[in-house]
Amino acid sequence: SQCLPLHTRALPHHTSANRVFAVVYLCAILALLYHHFLALLHTTTVVSLLFLLADAVLAFMWATAQAFRMCPTQRQVFIEHLQHVAKESDYPALDVFICTADPYKEPPISVVNTALSVMAYDYPTEKLSVYVSDDGGSQLTLFAFMGAARFATHWLPYCRKNKILERCPEAYFESNPSSWFPEADQIKLMYENMRVRVETAVKSGIISHDYINSKQELEAFIRWTDGFTSQNHPAVIQVLLECGKDEDVMGHTMPNLVYVSRGKSINLPHNFKAGALNALLRVSATMTNAPVILTLDSDMYSNDPQTPLRVLCYLLDPSMDPKLAYVQFPQIFYAINKNDIYGGEARHVFQTHPTGMDVLKGPIYLGTGGFFRRKVFFGDPSETFELKQDHLGSKSIKSREILASAHHVADCNFESQSQWGTKVGFVTTRI
Repeated sequence: SQCLPLHTRALPHHTSANRVFAVVYLCAILALLYHHFLALLHTTTVVSLLFLLADAVLAFMWATAQAFRMCPTQRQVFIEHLQHVAKESDYPALDVFICTADPYKEPPISVVNTALSVMAYDYPTEKLSVYVSDDGGSQLTLFAFMGAARFATHWLPYCRKNKILERCPEAYFESNPSSWFPEADQIKLMYENMRVRVETAVKSGIISHDYINSKQELEAFIRWTDGFTSQNHPAVIQVLLECGKDEDVMGHTMPNLVYVSRGKSINLPHNFKAGALNALLRVSATMTNAPVILTLDSDMYSNDPQTPLRVLCYLLDPSMDPKLAYVQFPQIFYAINKNDIYGGEARHVFQTHPTGMDVLKGPIYLGTGGFFRRKVFFGDPSETFELKQDHLGSKSIKSREILASAHHVADCNFESQSQWGTKVGFVTTRI
C-alpha cells in the first residue's frame, strides 16, 4: 500500500505538437523582423521604424508567453488511496474564508449559495468551519446567513443522503428536474422561501420583524446603531452554527458557520480584500485554528464535494515538497455562450498559465480557490495569546473568552504598528 501514489503528473498529449508549432511560428516571426530590417535599411521613414518596433514588441510578448506552453503539467489524484496514508479522523481541519463587501453589488443569496456548497463537502463535519467576511458590515448579509443556517440543516443531509454532485442549491435546482429525488420539491420550496425573504429584504433595505425567528436573532441586530456605517463601525462576530451543539434534521452535527464583519475606522486604512482575509486569519485562529485554509470569492461556489480530499492528495503526499504552501484550483465560469466569443472564461489566466507554471514552482494565487497551509502566513510563532496554537483546547467558540479574543483581533486598531500585511498574513502593500 505504501507504493500506491496519491497523485501523478504527466505532459498533455498535445505538448509535442505545440512545440513544433512554436518553432514554425518563431521562424515566421524572424522572417518578418528580417523583412522589416531590410525595409528600414532602404527607406529610413518613421513608418518603417514603427513597424519594426511594434512587431518586435509583439514578438517579445509571444516569446515570453511560450514558457507556459513548453512544459504544461496535467495532474491526476487518487482519492481512494488516501485511506492508506491517513485515517479520516486524522484529516486536518479546514477553515473556509468567503469574502463579500456590498449586498447590492454581491447579492447575499449568491454568497449563501457559495457557503452552502462548501458546508456540504464530503469531509468530516467536525473538521469543517466556514467564515463569512462581510466587509460592508451589512445586516442584510447577516440576515441572509441566519436563513442559510436554518436551510443548511435540511440541505446538507439531502445532499449526503442522495450523493448530490452539484451542492450549490441555485445550480442544482436549475438542473434537469428528472435527476431530482422525491424530497427535492420540498427542499426547493424551502430554498425559494429563503431566497424570496432575502431578496425582499435587500430590495427594501429593511428586515421585517416577521422574518426574525427568535430573540437571539433580534439581539444580533442591536449592534447596528445610527452611527454604524460600512466604513466606520466596531467588529461584529456572530456564531450562527456551532459544531457539536447544532444538528441537522437527521441528528448529525453541523459544521461551524461564523459571520465576521471586522472593525473599521475612517481614519485607518482597511486594505480592502487582503485586509479582510487577514482579519479572518486572526479570528479563525482564536476559534478553530485549522491548519488548512480555503479562500473563496462570494460568487465562486464549489462544484465538487470531494475537493478537500483532492487537496489532501497533495498535502499528505510524502513525495511532495514539504515547502508546498498552497494548491490552486482554476475558476470555471457558467452561463458563457457556446463559443465564448468574448473570452469570458479567461482561459489564459485560469487554464493555460496555471498548468504551464506548475513546472515553474507553481501557479500564482488567483485570489480565490486556493487551499493554503495556515503556517505559511505566520512564519515564526506569534507572540500574542490570540494567535498561539495551543490555547483553544475544548472551549466552545461561543464562549465569552473566545468571542472576546475574536473581537479583539478583528478590531481596526489591531494591525497598527504590527507586521500584518507585510511579513505576516496576506500582503497588503501595493507596488
